[in-house]
Amino acid sequence: MKVFIIAALTADGFIAKDANHPAMWTSKADKKRFVELTKKAGVIVMGSTTYKTIGRPLKDRINIVYSKTQKFEGAETTQDSPQELLKNLEARGYNEVAICGGSHIYSMFMKAGVVDTLYLTVEPIIFGKGISLFNEDMLYHLKLKSAQSSETGGSLLLEYSVDYTGTPKLA
Repeated sequence: MKVFIIAALTADGFIAKDANHPAMWTSKADKKRFVELTKKAGVIVMGSTTYKTIGRPLKDRINIVYSKTQKFEGAETTQDSPQELLKNLEARGYNEVAICGGSHIYSMFMKAGVVDTLYLTVEPIIFGKGISLFNEDMLYHLKLKSAQSSETGGSLLLEYSVDYTGTPKLA
């Protein structure tokens, strides 16, 4: 099962100003990449806050939302561990999953050791403060697989693989 994180972040490392901040600040290059990669995967996983900022299920993808209490129209909800969720998706015939946010969900999947790849878009904007990509202490080594600058706007499209071998994990 291929599991990847996909996220846009500011030059100072934030994915949003606050929990209600919509993703309209990202570039066309980021949005195009998001659609291409998540449609190819066929399954997207996110937290309830991220789903609410999007405001609707994304077409042509299975939308899975982590939520303890709420149900969302057009989306499946779960409380499963990352390993259990991936096992269930594999049993249903899926072999690729996109983790779409927010920082708690990104952290949960990274700490579970199941993420293979990070697709990060660094946007030429600074928030000064906000929500970080990860919300927990961790230490993992990454290997840069590709780096491209967008044709317009100065966005940097990065692809990293995660190297779990020999990486000390912080508690």
